[in-house]
Amino acid sequence: MSGMLYLCATPIGNLEDITFRVVRTLREADLIAAEDTRNTIRLLNHFEIKTPMTSYHEHNKVEKARELVRRMQEGLQIALVTDAGTPAISDPGEELVRQCAEAGVAVTSLPGPAACITALTLSALPARRFCFEAFLPPDKAERTQVLESLKTESRTIILYEAPHRLRKTLKELLEALGDRPLALCRELTKKFEEVRHSTLAAEAERLRAEEPRGEYVLVIQGKSFAEQIRKEQESWRQMSVKEHMERYLDAGMDKKEAMKQVAKDRGVPKREIYQALL
Repeated sequence: MSGMLYLCATPIGNLEDITFRVVRTLREADLIAAEDTRNTIRLLNHFEIKTPMTSYHEHNKVEKARELVRRMQEGLQIALVTDAGTPAISDPGEELVRQCAEAGVAVTSLPGPAACITALTLSALPARRFCFEAFLPPDKAERTQVLESLKTESRTIILYEAPHRLRKTLKELLEALGDRPLALCRELTKKFEEVRHSTLAAEAERLRAEEPRGEYVLVIQGKSFAEQIRKEQESWRQMSVKEHMERYLDAGMDKKEAMKQVAKDRGVPKREIYQALL
């Protein structure tokens, strides 16, 4: 009988956030694959879990995933845990899940803590649509590309950052995005949890004098639809209505549809376009 992979979400700080189902699964599994066994052993000891562990991390994720998949095909039940939060979210577990899918090994996810969602719910920023970028890439060219793409991102943006890189990241975000509303969250669910409802500029200035401490989640307001639409309308208005119409007519659109699209582009009633053409 084929084994199975259990993605077990573990606390991001407060140990009481673990679910009964995760504790039971960690006890009943044949093996626990942990990102850092030294970190996970403290969790297991707290809940008196004696299941053996194996190391599964960023530097061995491809080869080790092949081994774990093989063992699950032989019938082993494996629980995967990350250092904190939900496996496979900005985490090497993504590779193991992919290999399981390719090999036909069953996978189930046991819901629980995730720092990105916890921060979003505390941010007081729009939460219906959001963009999760995790840590910005360390490669300079790739980092610049991501920052450039975020300039026009209308959804709320969520980033992770380590304390020693926070000042640099805030500076880069301010330069790329301009000043934006920001919820700066640190030490989520822990004793010294803090959520600062502020702006990129204000936090960049504050942290010039204060030393960043703890793990951070940045929740940044996206570029508003209203601002984006206004700028697009302004760019269209730089050309005459006749030139605007000709652009759509040359593309094969009939006159009626072209007038409708021009009116939409410029944010005006269709009759205004009709009058201008007359």
